[in-house]
Amino acid sequence: MSSNMTEEAQKREIRNRRHFSFRLNVFFFVTFFVFSVLIVRLAYLQFVEGDNLKAKEHQIGSRTVPVPPIRGNIYDSTGNEIAYSVSTQSLYYTLDMKMKSDEAMDLAARLVEVFDRLGDKSVKPLTAEDVYEDMDLKGRVNSAHHPRRIKTGLTKEEIAYFSEHRSEFKGIDIVEESIRQYSEDHVAVQLVGYMKKLSGAKDLDKYKEINKEQADKALRYIETEEVGFDGLELMYQDELRGSNGIREYPVNNQGEIIGPMKLTKPVKGENLYLTINRNVQLKTQQAIMEHIAFVRNAKGKQYESAHPTTGYAVAMEVDTGKVISMASMPDYDPSVWQGGISQKDLDAITFFQYNGTIREVQPPYEEYEQRKNHPSSLVYLGSTQKPLSVLIGLNEKLFTTSTVFNDPGYFEFGRKGHEVRIWNASNAANGKITAWQAIWKSSNAFMSSMVGNKLYQYDGDSGLILWDNYLKQFGLGVTTGSGLQGESAGVVDYFKSMKTEGLQSALIRSSWGQQAKYTALQLAQYTATLASRGKRMKPQFVQEIRDVDGNVTVGFQPEMLNSIDIPEQYWKEIEKGMALVKVQGFDGVPYTFMRKTGTSQQDVGNRRRVENAVFIAYAPADKPKLAVAVVVPDGGYGGWGAAPIARQIFDAYDAEIGLYGTPRPQLYGGVQPASGSIDGETGDQADAGDDAAANAGQ
Repeated sequence: MSSNMTEEAQKREIRNRRHFSFRLNVFFFVTFFVFSVLIVRLAYLQFVEGDNLKAKEHQIGSRTVPVPPIRGNIYDSTGNEIAYSVSTQSLYYTLDMKMKSDEAMDLAARLVEVFDRLGDKSVKPLTAEDVYEDMDLKGRVNSAHHPRRIKTGLTKEEIAYFSEHRSEFKGIDIVEESIRQYSEDHVAVQLVGYMKKLSGAKDLDKYKEINKEQADKALRYIETEEVGFDGLELMYQDELRGSNGIREYPVNNQGEIIGPMKLTKPVKGENLYLTINRNVQLKTQQAIMEHIAFVRNAKGKQYESAHPTTGYAVAMEVDTGKVISMASMPDYDPSVWQGGISQKDLDAITFFQYNGTIREVQPPYEEYEQRKNHPSSLVYLGSTQKPLSVLIGLNEKLFTTSTVFNDPGYFEFGRKGHEVRIWNASNAANGKITAWQAIWKSSNAFMSSMVGNKLYQYDGDSGLILWDNYLKQFGLGVTTGSGLQGESAGVVDYFKSMKTEGLQSALIRSSWGQQAKYTALQLAQYTATLASRGKRMKPQFVQEIRDVDGNVTVGFQPEMLNSIDIPEQYWKEIEKGMALVKVQGFDGVPYTFMRKTGTSQQDVGNRRRVENAVFIAYAPADKPKLAVAVVVPDGGYGGWGAAPIARQIFDAYDAEIGLYGTPRPQLYGGVQPASGSIDGETGDQADAGDDAAANAGQ
């Protein structure tokens, strides 16, 4: 400090230096603090948020597009393909948002030139206009980054050419994908079901919120993928689907693709092996169609009122519940669903696409005025109800096995002056009969008097409630438990009839099968329950599920839904009657069988008392293996219009699997539809018009 400075100046200089030193210290402290914060923040970003930021950077620099999974196959019980996914090479175009319309048309024309030169000449050729439309430049069908399918089924020559000249076709990729195809034999078409694109399947509850809370990209459904919409394709959608693949494209900050695609391949779904036997199924289908044609053209009293157009049959193993065949005929070619169905094709299969063995299906008449005059797939049981009616009567002590009933040919009820008579077929007076003879002779009078009228004498409506409970235990009036979408529980009329016609009438008409309509699958389950003496089995369609390596992931387990405790002597009583029922088409069978024919009647449109052919049977009689139910709406007498179909089903099963445990193909030659005279009044003639007096008051 200069000695010439005044004391005041010296003090001021000292203060200035102190202030400078303080400010310098503050500066260094602030600088240190800022750098410390930056270092801590950088460390946090690197060690804590590094992975997230890297993912965001990757996301900004790429676009991912899911690839639909490869669907699992569906096989019959012996390994024959029914529905399968075929791997094919397809050509896709990824939109270049800078491409102009004329450039796109030029690309389309060059693609078509290659298709015409190197493609499969047996398929319909594409035009440049077709390809241009599929390129979807304006994004009307696809989003900007969703690849557009241009062509499937590329030949080896096309694949080689496009792979070698890829740079000449901007935006083009060749992708291996899965296309759903179905057996050309039309095996159990309606049971197998069909598929739709997810975007068109969301009216089903399963798909309404299918992606809700699903974060895994491999499991998220794609709007354009095809999903099961009916039958087993829907029922086993989760098992068949598999998981998505991923296409990943590097893009710049303007969203333009700037590098090659990276593909993570989709995973194939599991394969179903059905209980359906292909050969038995095809024989069932053939038998129905051939017999319908025969009945429509046959001469004779037994066919004169029959005008069948449809037929339904189910064959179900008694002990296991395995459904061996299920036919809803006529059927259709399921290939119409491949790649989307046209309105024309949809209109053509309207009456055939749904499974008439499990739900109500209308007859195939285009005009409503015609259609309303023919019965649907749901029909009354008719006399096939009678074995169960007798069981109920015996078990409820309404009569005994030794009770004798004098059958005058009819049963009369109602107040004086308004009596109603329920007649036997052909007004046959059977005289003194017991319970088993009432089944053999198909006596409406016995059922009305000894079952229906005696239940009417219970307090209030307790007799009808008891009746309803018995039927449900045998699978009538409830769904079978099959799990198939849209299965009907049948249409029960007797509670409604109780209110409109009276309790007595409802019970009497129920006793011989004219108060409830059921499906063919319900009838098969009911028949199997009779055969097993009271064990109601769940109908099952899948024998096992295997993964892509052939490992069994789900095996078969029989499932009993309920059992009915009825004394053995009562079962023997109904079996004694069922063994003697006369029936057409079973001449010379090499096995024993129990059966019951039915000819149910109903008023349809302008037609009165239309006759539906119904038939149930199981074989062998001593150790039941297979139960069969056949329904032919508008088919006439049950023993003539339905029974011959069942014979061919039993024969086919015996040949392929064996009613006695070993296949017997040497015994199987098939049979011709029934023809000739009615075999006595104890045969199907006893059922012919057995409900003719259903509404007649005499």
